[in-house]
Amino acid sequence: MHFQWYPGHMTKARRAMQEDIKLIDVVIELVDARIPYSSKNPDIDELAKGKSRVLLLNKRDMADADTIPGWIRFYEKKGYLAMAVNAKKKNELRQVNDLIQKACKEKIERDRRRGILNRPVRAMIVGIPNVGKSTFINSFAGKACAKTGNKPGVTKGKQWIRLNKQVELLDTPGILWPKFEDQTVGQHLAFIGSIRDELIQSVDLALDLIVFLCGEYPGKLGRFYDVDESADPVAVLTEIAVNRGCIQKGNEPNLDKGAFLLLDDFRNARLGQITIEISPDK
Repeated sequence: MHFQWYPGHMTKARRAMQEDIKLIDVVIELVDARIPYSSKNPDIDELAKGKSRVLLLNKRDMADADTIPGWIRFYEKKGYLAMAVNAKKKNELRQVNDLIQKACKEKIERDRRRGILNRPVRAMIVGIPNVGKSTFINSFAGKACAKTGNKPGVTKGKQWIRLNKQVELLDTPGILWPKFEDQTVGQHLAFIGSIRDELIQSVDLALDLIVFLCGEYPGKLGRFYDVDESADPVAVLTEIAVNRGCIQKGNEPNLDKGAFLLLDDFRNARLGQITIEISPDK
């Protein structure tokens, strides 16, 4: 299956980011802790060249906790200030402010030497669709100042948000990049819902997920759906559909419904904490 999604509004958003980056002191990039490599947009590194960088592994509560430290080390070695967060937990985001101040330490000291005191750090928040930027902003600011949604592409235009006395944040729409050189990256993005479901073949994607889960997290599907994991992936998906009442005319299993049910359960961590990608820095 070929994965690609780069609608026109993403091209426009990228151009706007290229222009707005001139106003920014630090770029805060959110990635998904379940796929910390595939959910990192390589174009951001070019756009943010010369800027301080903070990288947040969001949805840490959905990821396998044992895999997170390796990814933190991996990105710290690349020069990022990195930490894992659950954007829904406001008390976990207090450390983010400290990280932003640390990233901008030189800028803040430079302002002080010039007699400029208490000027807020200007940050840009970036990330792929559906990575949780709006939820993060709302939790950080303590109010519903950015729209949220459980589908990619909710944020359409830029908006400045005063988070606190120390930080002003420029929100940006989620953007992907024009071409996935490695289709595994596209597959992983589709797993977490960062590519619109209408553009994917749900049954094929669900079968890929079944193969991964049976190999890397044996027992999860069996316990959750009461299915025989030793069967072939099509049989497993069929059994999931039957056990969850996904039946169509003629009393036949509806594999499309079964596939979306499985994908939705994975995306919302009903299957438990699962990480698709393991850091090379274990």
